[in-house]
Amino acid sequence: MMRFDETDGSVSVFRQPSNNANGHTVDRQGRLVSCEHLTRRVTRTEHDGSITVLADRFEGKRLNSPNDIVVKSDGSIWFTDPAYGIDSDYEGIRAEQEQAACYLFRLDPETGALTRMLSDRDRPNGLAFSPDERLLYVADTGSDVPPTIHAYPVLDGGTRLGAPRLFATCPAGKFDGFRVDIAGNIWTSGGTAVLCYAPDGTHLGTIPVGEIVANVCFGGPRRNRLYICGQTSLYSIFLKTNGNPGG
Repeated sequence: MMRFDETDGSVSVFRQPSNNANGHTVDRQGRLVSCEHLTRRVTRTEHDGSITVLADRFEGKRLNSPNDIVVKSDGSIWFTDPAYGIDSDYEGIRAEQEQAACYLFRLDPETGALTRMLSDRDRPNGLAFSPDERLLYVADTGSDVPPTIHAYPVLDGGTRLGAPRLFATCPAGKFDGFRVDIAGNIWTSGGTAVLCYAPDGTHLGTIPVGEIVANVCFGGPRRNRLYICGQTSLYSIFLKTNGNPGG
């Protein structure tokens, strides 16, 4: 796991080994929350550098391989759990899948209870909330389904999701990680580019990258710098918008 320091442009090793860490986010207390394929768990890096395991099992069975993650304003942690880390020895270690399918989970901030929120996606991957947190967007990167993002209504105080609507279908490659700006626009990886969609699903524009894009996030003091994780490199571009906190 590498660390880029925006103040001086330096790059250093933050953690080694990283346990095949994939998606990360930062909670409202500034702590790093990570999905680890190798250990099949979600962890939090505390301010003193210690690591707390937040989730590694559901109903007594090991998770598949947590992939991407967001923190809602109420402190609940939402993450996807496809099986990429146990499919082969490339992104983790080949292992038997203990969960019946690939789900999306919610971790309660008070009790630590893990709840299955979605079971209708083949390989749930990237996810993010709309600025008002009334919608949860979820990407599906299954090999036997179209590469899509669906929008789910968030109901009952954030404890239940309603019926989804198709938000977008990737024109080339697949959607992976994505984030939302303060206007509700989605900035998403899409094959070898970053695609921007309006809240109604209209394609607003494309940032060509030239290699496969995995994840993106907003950074900088005003969250107006979009960082793009490519297959071999980290890119960035300043935008005329700002990232939504938690999105």
